[in-house]
Amino acid sequence: MTEQMTWSVAAPQKLDFEQPVTELRVRVVGGTVNVVAADEGPARLEVAEVDGPPLQVVQEGGALTLSYEDLPWNGAQGFKKWFEGKPWKAWSGASEDGRKAWERSVTVTVAVAAGTRVQVAAVSAATFVSGIGGPVDVNGVSGDTTLVGLSGRVKAHTVSGSVEAQSVTGELGFHSVSGGLTVVDGVGGSVRADSVSGDMLIDLAPDAAAPKPVDIVLNSVSGEVAIRLPHPADAKVEANTATGGVSNAFEDLRVSGQFGAKRITGTLGTGAGTLRATTVSGAIALLRRPQAEADAPLQLDKKVL
Repeated sequence: MTEQMTWSVAAPQKLDFEQPVTELRVRVVGGTVNVVAADEGPARLEVAEVDGPPLQVVQEGGALTLSYEDLPWNGAQGFKKWFEGKPWKAWSGASEDGRKAWERSVTVTVAVAAGTRVQVAAVSAATFVSGIGGPVDVNGVSGDTTLVGLSGRVKAHTVSGSVEAQSVTGELGFHSVSGGLTVVDGVGGSVRADSVSGDMLIDLAPDAAAPKPVDIVLNSVSGEVAIRLPHPADAKVEANTATGGVSNAFEDLRVSGQFGAKRITGTLGTGAGTLRATTVSGAIALLRRPQAEADAPLQLDKKVL
């Protein structure tokens, strides 16, 4: 029978976990969550700040869970039910008790082995995940997320929070209502993103060690879309906007449509990869990364778009 260890953390504290951690699950409301890959030694937790009820820390087998007594980890539906229940309704002014349920925040840093599976769910907390090679799932409402140096599959879902992914080599999936996505030096090649009004900036860098065909599918309603491809680029391209403007830096691609709907289509290189981008009223820009890259980060330029 697996032994369960439990800690109730009401003040700044540090904990070391001698039993190996293979899965980390964090569910918080506000504050900051930092998850980093540990070079060696046991998993470690540092709680720098606690405002509100104590943070509950539970280790059972290889699973380490950080949450609250009234916010248990019981699958994806558990957080959704809590979020849609009394605390959320009270947030709009219906109940003093309900408002207090939302007045909680923590600042935590967790160091785990690089291969650990990481799941983070937060309402307004900022989330930072660095160096993890296992699967990473981040679910947030309004908090922003930063992902650095991840090599496993990544899924990020937000309502209005933005996501920035730097040097991510694994598959990246992103879904949001109004949150934006920024990919910096992406070498994984695979990006699937959907947003209603959030902007998407995708900057891909060449991967000399293990080149992968580009696999990008982006969908937006009113958000701007800018994609910078490495040189030489290798993909079949189809980009569409109903009423937005277009900008194209590739001679091999064709821009069609003068009034209303516009398309950028064609084949770059052998066409081994795929690039599809669709937006209704947002603009689309396809940019070329110079072969010797040393320029400024990719930015949306409204004048160009």
